[in-house]
Amino acid sequence: MKLKFAPCLILIQFLFLLTPPAFAQESNWYKGNLHTHTYWSDGDEFPEMVLDWYRKNDYQFVAISDHNILPEGEKWKTIPKDSSYQKAFQNYLNKYGEDWVHYKEDNEGIHVKLKTYQEFSDLFEKKGSFMIFKAEEVTSYLEGKAVHMGAINIKHLVEPQNGNSIAELIQNNLDAIKSQEDSIGRPVLQHLNHPNFTYAITAEDIIKLNGERFFEVFNGHPHVNNYGDSVHNSTEEMWDRVNIAYANNNKPLLFGIATDDSHNYHKFGQKYSNAGRGWVTVRADTLSRTAIINNLESGDFYASTGVELEALKMKRDKIKFQIKAEEGVSYTTQIIGVYKNSFKPEIIANLEGADIRFEIPDDLLFLRAKIISDKPKKNPYKKGDVEVAWLQPFIPDN
Repeated sequence: MKLKFAPCLILIQFLFLLTPPAFAQESNWYKGNLHTHTYWSDGDEFPEMVLDWYRKNDYQFVAISDHNILPEGEKWKTIPKDSSYQKAFQNYLNKYGEDWVHYKEDNEGIHVKLKTYQEFSDLFEKKGSFMIFKAEEVTSYLEGKAVHMGAINIKHLVEPQNGNSIAELIQNNLDAIKSQEDSIGRPVLQHLNHPNFTYAITAEDIIKLNGERFFEVFNGHPHVNNYGDSVHNSTEEMWDRVNIAYANNNKPLLFGIATDDSHNYHKFGQKYSNAGRGWVTVRADTLSRTAIINNLESGDFYASTGVELEALKMKRDKIKFQIKAEEGVSYTTQIIGVYKNSFKPEIIANLEGADIRFEIPDDLLFLRAKIISDKPKKNPYKKGDVEVAWLQPFIPDN
């Protein structure tokens, strides 16, 4: 059965063993983007302006994840001559002033010294309300195919690794990220980015991996092919195929995340990679790097492009959650399951409304849920997209 899915998602708690954990409802929800670009690589804005946008739009954490570089040391950016970028520089200068902005002009244009992670984190971070992850998009290629992997909360640059196959290349990079986590003694989150970019990665490649826990089931960049095509699986179809294999081989299930992959901050529309298309929201007692990553790894989070939750409880045989309903918006929740001894996902229930209660059948290999609203997505990834959310797949206790 080939399932078609809209682009947003909501990720929720995962049962690592067989018994769903009882998460405390009094914990806080923290919204964040784990894939963000700036002038440090191929983004088109200063990191301070990017961070200011996310903070003003009610995000509590952001990972600055430029390609194969950390925002450290000295780097200068020559401002493009396009009027929109010249105007953006003037806005930056006016906002932060001559004492903060270090720049020079010559015959080639305006050159600006970029602020480092230490500088902009000192400026923006506020305990309990806004936090910045040091991160990198580890970027490798094999025969023209792109493999990009997020490394969140690193201390040192992760050098991109090579491989004789796509699966080997991914595994080598995954191992390099894990090695740094072990050496620095703090949690590092790794996620496999936009697998359908250049159609480089297949479900079969991911199935071969050891230690892969996260991938982008939704990415807001216009060229990542979230929905696949006539010969390539959508990312959601890949997700189910991988988890059928993982569940049957007693491997932890793969989580899906949503990200902006934001690059473009001055021109807007479906041709551009803009901010605000996808995010994760993590439930945690405190806003700290350790708490956010640990709770992502335990599955106590959701991702969205607009749909929000008010409450969530997982019991041994039930799913219960409350959607934060908007007036005039309708919601349908698809319960998607894979039965034992089956190799295909099925929609086993369609539930209407904002108050969702579902009793789990006793013959499922795993299940997940997808919330689909009828509210059009503002500045969508694709024309016609609506706001959607996905719950994480989990193995019921039966």
